[in-house]
Amino acid sequence: MSQTVVLLGASDKPERYAYKALAELIKKGHKVIPINPVLEKTQGIKVVKTLGEITSSVDTLTLYVGPQRLIPMIPDIIKLKPSRIISNPGTETDALKKAAQINGIEYIEACTLVMLATEQF
Repeated sequence: MSQTVVLLGASDKPERYAYKALAELIKKGHKVIPINPVLEKTQGIKVVKTLGEITSSVDTLTLYVGPQRLIPMIPDIIKLKPSRIISNPGTETDALKKAAQINGIEYIEACTLVMLATEQF
């Protein structure tokens, strides 16, 4: 089933996991909204600067930024109301986990690439 996926921490560098995840999500037919405050485009897709610019409903938010950068974004993440958050390795933060749980948002600590490869996405 196709989902709307927000990829926070998009990259234009092919060696980065965020870049690989974007490619796989597109390949699997998902609508992906990449976010990065300094990129214009990646893999031919327009990059959104901030979470606040997203107006569509979001099935999955997948994280590719470290906890230090994520913590100030928690209010915007909760306001986005994704159905679930995937905290990829290195992005885990108890503050976001608690905020998600309080607001009824599923929070998973997993790897988006592994989930896609094993049909668990």
